[in-house]
Amino acid sequence: MKQLNLVLALTGALYLAACQPKGGQPGDNASATTDTATSPATTTPAADDGPVFTKEGELSFISKAKGDTIKTIDIELAQTDEERALGLMNRKSMQDTQGMLFIFEAAAEQSFWMKNTYISLDIMYVDANKEIVSIRKYTTPLSEDGVPSLKPAQYVVETNAGFSDKYHVQVGDKIAFTKLK
Repeated sequence: MKQLNLVLALTGALYLAACQPKGGQPGDNASATTDTATSPATTTPAADDGPVFTKEGELSFISKAKGDTIKTIDIELAQTDEERALGLMNRKSMQDTQGMLFIFEAAAEQSFWMKNTYISLDIMYVDANKEIVSIRKYTTPLSEDGVPSLKPAQYVVETNAGFSDKYHVQVGDKIAFTKLK
């Protein structure tokens, strides 16, 4: 039994080490899902036995022009270094009404990559005032190239590629989100 536990611990450590962001800085990674099996939130099965989406909150995009809600989506949260490092990795699909919100302690220039991320994403970088400061559209799946924020960001929203074009989300729009309890 001790040997099995050791093997499982080593396997987990190797997996986490392989998922570390480029350059080894937490938060530099793009995507995957978090292990939230113990969360009471609702889940939606992903295709092809990929990770399961776990609703942990809702996020609305707010128009800078009119102040009205453009679109509201269900979100998973990435709040710890480990959750941010995993992001949406290994996800085979995601509904248009779903996304991931990365929350950092403070605003800083961020850079994500698409290693082990199988779906193209729109990555929206958001400052401390919850205003979108840059949008990186149609990211290349499985790429190890950095996708920088270009400006300081405290929040990052990842959605399916094309989301920002489809719903006319643009730089200067804001986000508002709530977490499930």
